[in-house]
Amino acid sequence: MKYTTLASALAIGLMSISTAHADMKNIELRVGDSLPPDHIISRNLTQPWIEAVKEMSNGKIDIKYYPAEQAGKARDMLSLTQTGVLDIGYVGPAYVADKMPLSGVAELPGLFTSSCQVTNAYWSMAQEGGYFYEKEFKPNKIRPLFIAALPPYQVVIGNDKSISKLADFAGLKIRAAGGAQELTLRMIDMVPVKMAPPEIYESMSRGTIDGTLLPFISIDSYKLSPLAKTATRGANFGTVIVTYSISERKWKSLPKDVQDILSQAGDQVTTQACEQFDTSEQTVMNDLKTAGVKFVDFDANDKARLNAVIDKVAMDWAAKLDERNRPGTETLKAFNEALSKTN
Repeated sequence: MKYTTLASALAIGLMSISTAHADMKNIELRVGDSLPPDHIISRNLTQPWIEAVKEMSNGKIDIKYYPAEQAGKARDMLSLTQTGVLDIGYVGPAYVADKMPLSGVAELPGLFTSSCQVTNAYWSMAQEGGYFYEKEFKPNKIRPLFIAALPPYQVVIGNDKSISKLADFAGLKIRAAGGAQELTLRMIDMVPVKMAPPEIYESMSRGTIDGTLLPFISIDSYKLSPLAKTATRGANFGTVIVTYSISERKWKSLPKDVQDILSQAGDQVTTQACEQFDTSEQTVMNDLKTAGVKFVDFDANDKARLNAVIDKVAMDWAAKLDERNRPGTETLKAFNEALSKTN
């Protein structure tokens, strides 16, 4: 689905909002992120939200979009949003783990089975008054307008090594996003390498790394399809949570009709983007198979070993936060409860 089609569908579904705010004053908002414009998140989440807001406000809310770190690095998006350099910024908890450590629970491996399951669980807890809102967003003086969580990450290998079981991955250098992903790889004898996503293609093509952790739908975003030779299937090496958040100061300065449009467009794109991610994940997997990518399906013994590692990673994550007087165990329990209520 093209993002313009999705945006139009959102606008049609909420047409009454635009007519109700015909007298709205013109306003400009600056949105920034670190993603290339053709990234799966930009195409299915960010750009549809921008188009929906524009249509719902009859063009009176003008969004200036600064993708691909034009406004600053991913790790700086929180401070850029807090200080007003950006009105709405791409705040990924993994990039600001010191400021939003509890949100990392949603990125742990093995807890969920789809983009929509983890998205809906996190989104329910990030709403005003919710667990993450009160403990992470409110203290940082921001509020999420829309979010995304990608489907479960898989190991994608770019060399010709014969791989058919978990032990065959031992020693391979794999790009990871950090945190729980790094710990998981180490515990199954892989070597995690931390690098920015734009560096993955060159590193894989040169053999600097053997592969990367990504959902299948992100492979084309980084031009990796020609490099992919082998990939896991049906595993779950975690995900990455993405929030587009506005500073509380900016939010309070906006008229109520503007707030309503931003929020309702955000609710809609959050729901529809995760559905698109899940549908596309299966489609891309089939395309990769047709292109000759070999898939590794773990047997019962390998699944048991991987599940044991995943359980330990979650418990270690919670225990380390508890040691820092942060509610790690409480957060893990709360998030699992939220997951159990999603479809």
